Amino acid sequence: MPYTGQHLATSPTREEIDRLQGLAVLEFGTPWCGFCQRAQPLIEAALKEHGNVQHIKVEDGPGRPLGRSFGVKLWPTLVFLRDGREVDRQVRPQDLPAVQSGVQAIVHAPAISIGPA
Repeated sequence: MPYTGQHLATSPTREEIDRLQGLAVLEFGTPWCGFCQRAQPLIEAALKEHGNVQHIKVEDGPGRPLGRSFGVKLWPTLVFLRDGREVDRQVRPQDLPAVQSGVQAIVHAPAISIGPA
């Protein structure tokens, strides 16, 4: 699932995020946030070459538990996940290299082994 321009109609739970398999970028923000709007071309460009990275765009705000569980304070906040675990985070990224570094962090992070060895 490559870049998506729309926020999810229903936010996933923290448990659902923790169970994710593979690579994902969890984006917290709102449709009306100017910082979020300016970051969209950067996020789209960084994900263009990585079709195996899920882009999960979550509308955040007061009373939204997923953002609080990740300690989100500013928008956009990008949480880069591998197998449901945070590997990197970018808050209000200003340029393409910032977003690309987060994508590279999850691409090159070791897979997380779950269960007995």
